[in-house]
Amino acid sequence: MGMGQERFMNDNGNHTALNRRDFLRGGSLATLAALAGGIRLRAQPADAETAPPPVQKVKVAVIGLGTWGRELLDQLARIPQADVAAVCDHYPAFLKRAGAKAPHAKRVEDYKAVLAEDEIKAVIVATPTHLHKEIVLAALAAGKHVYCESPLAVTLEDAKAIALAAKKHGRQVFQPGLQLRSDPQEAFLLQFVRSGAAGKWASGRSQWNKKTSWRISAPNPEREKVMNWRLDPATSLGLVGEVGLHQIDRASWYFNGLPEAVSGRGAVTFWKDGRTVADSVQAVFEYPGGAHLSFESTLVNSFESETDIYYGSDAAVMIREGAAWMFKEADAPLLGWEVYARKDTFHKETGISLKMDASKLTSQGDQDTDTVEAPDPPIFFALQNFLRNTVEVTQAVEDFVSIYGDDEEALAEHLTKGINKLPAADYLDGYRATVLAIKANEAIVKGERIVMRPEWYELA
Repeated sequence: MGMGQERFMNDNGNHTALNRRDFLRGGSLATLAALAGGIRLRAQPADAETAPPPVQKVKVAVIGLGTWGRELLDQLARIPQADVAAVCDHYPAFLKRAGAKAPHAKRVEDYKAVLAEDEIKAVIVATPTHLHKEIVLAALAAGKHVYCESPLAVTLEDAKAIALAAKKHGRQVFQPGLQLRSDPQEAFLLQFVRSGAAGKWASGRSQWNKKTSWRISAPNPEREKVMNWRLDPATSLGLVGEVGLHQIDRASWYFNGLPEAVSGRGAVTFWKDGRTVADSVQAVFEYPGGAHLSFESTLVNSFESETDIYYGSDAAVMIREGAAWMFKEADAPLLGWEVYARKDTFHKETGISLKMDASKLTSQGDQDTDTVEAPDPPIFFALQNFLRNTVEVTQAVEDFVSIYGDDEEALAEHLTKGINKLPAADYLDGYRATVLAIKANEAIVKGERIVMRPEWYELA
């Protein structure tokens, strides 16, 4: 069993590894259809019986109001549980701009003032990566539930400090920003790829391409240096860490293990403006059992944008823009239903498309793909689950303590096994993903192969 394999197989009880027979026996007709070739894979919507419980609002603050912090505010505005009580940034222009998105929230320049507010129960840390540690440790010490963007830190020492603090404060929710782990579509795909329907996994290919300089203009040189932290190797994990982390974590999730080695290379190929952080990178991750993932990213060209393809002995799975398709090999087993499904063309390949949220299979041939409503982005589900888990854990702690008193060991077991939390990454997921991002960036910077030590993935 490879490094971290047992952890991924257990998967905290949220999902289980399924064999092909179990998957076929337990699936709906749409799920059965998903095992044939060239079809669209899409999760079923929740029915009335699984509707969320009545809304209980959580007073939350967002710390760090750059581009991504403002996107988080847009998503929070759509979540009934979110009561944005404060927004925080030391840069007045960002604070003013973000304040318009949360007109009833306090505008605060010092995060310590946010943590001093008893009414604020949860904080979302969206600052640059190298600033996470100080804020997260202070927030946990102040008794706040914490959502921290990923990667957790730019050094192994800081990442471990954050993870150990989160482990220590077990009465509070700590959720790293591995948003794909909260997405219902990804949960469906996880069961699919673990079922063996695509055969034995051989490799994966992920990319994130966007033509952009990654440079932000500022009114003065001092401010420009602060805002362009992604272009400073001392404060940035580059494209593989600041962007590719989510796709790489997905591969570890799908392949049910952690990489044993990573190789990389990168260069400044186009944006010759004095930067030393590569604008184009490649990394290869070697997984237990022989499978590998190739990740590529460039700021020079936008073609195909964000795309992931996984290659198995019976089929390939392509993931793009919130949807997924499977393309079968000619010698893969047939299920016989394919004639009824819609076909989509991708370059020279024709795949059979299935919209799994449709009420009838036969209705899909009459619906234009372009008219399908875009799915909610993964960050929506990540924030929603964070807030709902915050409510669940807070209530569980209060109930347990009122009945049994302060038995920390028993309470920890109850919070782990006794309540049904919504899918979300935890501190160990966030730590391991950060370790991998740090080492992958190191491999790219040095242009070498790094063998991952098992102890790097573990928390002492």
